[in-house]
Amino acid sequence: MNDPRDYVDEMLDGLVLAHPSLMRHGTGGRVVRRNSGATGKVGVVSGGGSGHLPLFTGYVGPGLLDACSVGNVFEGPNVASCGEAIAVANGGKGVLCLYGNYGGDRMNFDMACEMAEVEGIETTTVLGTDDIASADADQIGRRRGVAGIIYAYKAAGALAEAGGSLADVTAIARRTVERTRTLGFALAPCIVPGAAAPTFDLPEGEIEMGMGIHGEPGIWRDRMKPADRIADEMVERLLANAPADASNRVSLLVNSLGATPLEELYILYRRVVPQIEKAGFEIVAPLVGRYTTSMEMAGASLSLCFLDEEIERLVHAPASCPFWRAG
Repeated sequence: MNDPRDYVDEMLDGLVLAHPSLMRHGTGGRVVRRNSGATGKVGVVSGGGSGHLPLFTGYVGPGLLDACSVGNVFEGPNVASCGEAIAVANGGKGVLCLYGNYGGDRMNFDMACEMAEVEGIETTTVLGTDDIASADADQIGRRRGVAGIIYAYKAAGALAEAGGSLADVTAIARRTVERTRTLGFALAPCIVPGAAAPTFDLPEGEIEMGMGIHGEPGIWRDRMKPADRIADEMVERLLANAPADASNRVSLLVNSLGATPLEELYILYRRVVPQIEKAGFEIVAPLVGRYTTSMEMAGASLSLCFLDEEIERLVHAPASCPFWRAG
């Protein structure tokens, strides 16, 4: 990097230069939007701190997000950029705000939504709450949003692109969140640009199950275990948290938190798939790669989206962004 203070803005400059389908927008340039307008449809926006690419800005595109506001690394976007994202995504049919369940993001988006309503823009909000390690099953509303939120982006974005109403787009986003579960593990920390030390301490050769994407405490910490044992425990925990009305069709996401290479993700995938199938589930539209990261943190996460007929159709619907294409 150059100056840590320029980290986010220089990253955004490079992002839109490499992907002309995107453009920076607004007074601070911290909103990324589609290069073409979103008139005549429901707008879908998200936002959060930098450091998680492709989340959040990487999912702006047809069939996904219309705009996204970003803050500094691991810091939520400010009220002004949230408001600008809502305004630029407004195509006259209202705007869904779809983002992770973090206090700063909630506060700033809530204020931005209130200001948007004054300007005559109808808004709704759905929070990602897929991280099963962050709260018990009877407190799902307290869970954090992590990699599984991309399924809600996909379903809501596809329905909005097809002309769905704000109420319908909001409902499918909420239902997708309710049917998605994620669990991750960390092997090594990351360092926020300009910081003097890593975000957390994890000695070499140890693993922490359930750690959050900002270094939030997990379920347990121990010496490193073989990949198959890690995979088996993750599948067991995820399936134990399945929705009560889960069908037997799931989409599986094996995600790198940043430093873990694709080869190791496939080692997990080869173990996870037969375990899920043995439990009676059929895997649909699997994803393996970097979909939600935490700078250079080493580790991975598994997400299961328990599909219903409509969500499955929307997951397969056409979509295009710099890091994900479907249909």
